[in-house]
Amino acid sequence: MKKQLLPFYQTLQLPLLGEKQVQVVVKRLDLLHPVIQGNKHYKLLHNIRAAKERGYAKILTFGGAFSNHIHATAISAAQNGLQSIGLIRGEIPRPLNPTLADAENQGMQLYPMSRTDYREKQSPFVLEQLRLKFGEVYIIPEGGTNALAIKGSREILDPEDKLMDVVAVPIGTGGTFAGLLASASQNQQVLGFSALKGAFIHQEISKLLVDHQIRPSCSWDIHTTYHFGGYGKFKPELIAFIKEIKETCGLPLEPLYTGKMLFGLMDLIRKDAFHKGTRILVIHTGGLQGIRGFNQRFKTDL
Repeated sequence: MKKQLLPFYQTLQLPLLGEKQVQVVVKRLDLLHPVIQGNKHYKLLHNIRAAKERGYAKILTFGGAFSNHIHATAISAAQNGLQSIGLIRGEIPRPLNPTLADAENQGMQLYPMSRTDYREKQSPFVLEQLRLKFGEVYIIPEGGTNALAIKGSREILDPEDKLMDVVAVPIGTGGTFAGLLASASQNQQVLGFSALKGAFIHQEISKLLVDHQIRPSCSWDIHTTYHFGGYGKFKPELIAFIKEIKETCGLPLEPLYTGKMLFGLMDLIRKDAFHKGTRILVIHTGGLQGIRGFNQRFKTDL
C-alpha cells in the first residue's frame, strides 16, 4: 500500500503484532478535517449537498448529549450557510458540555426531546409534528444513517485499501458498516465491532442491506462482545488500553467507538483469529472531539 507513507495511514508497531505476524494499518479518517472527523465527513457530505440543492435553509437532526453526529452536523451546516436544529435525547445538561457548547456556538438550536418521543422519532406522526413546529426542514436521522450517508460511506475505501485482507470498523447505527459492505472487494472480510449492547445490531444491519439493496461480495461478521457494558459504558481495562496505545503508538482513540474496536481486534489477534501474514485495515472513524467531555466528566486524561 503506497499510501502507508502518507499521514492518513499509520502502521502499528506492537510486540503482539510481530509475534503473531499480523499487519495492522490504521486509516486515519480523524485527520481528514480538524472538526468534521472520520466517518461523519462521508455521512454528511451528500446530505448537506442534497439539502442545499433542494432549497432547504434548515437541517434538523437527533442525538445524545455527547453525540459526535450533533457536533459534526452543527459545524458542517454552519460552514455551508445552513441553519441547524439539534433534538437532544432526554435533558440538555447545563452548563453545556464541550460537544453541545461547540454545536450551540456554531448556531445550532438545541431542544430536549423526551425519551418516549425520541424512541418514536422516525414515526410519520412525530416527523409531521416536527415539521409543524419547525417548518420546512431537511431531516437527517440519528447518527446520520440514511441512503445518502451510505452512499458517502461507500467512498471510504480507496482502490489500494481493497488489497488488504480484513477491514475493521466500529458500529453505531450501522450506516458506515453498510457502506463498507457495499464497496469492499470479494477477497476481503469486513469486521464490525458493535459499541452497543445486544445482538439486535445483526437485525439492524440486515435491514439496512435489504432497504438499500446492498448485496455484499465480501464476507463479513459483527462482534458484539466488546461493548464494555453498552453505549457510553467503559471499564478500567479499556481506558488503560486507550492510554497505552496513545503512549506507545501515538494513536489517539476515544472510548465510545474506536477504543472498543481496537481493543476487540487486538484480543482476536491474541487469540489467533487471523492467519500469519494477514493484513488488516482499521478504519479510524474519528470522534476525538468527545474526549474533552469524557475527560471533564470522569476526571481523566485520554
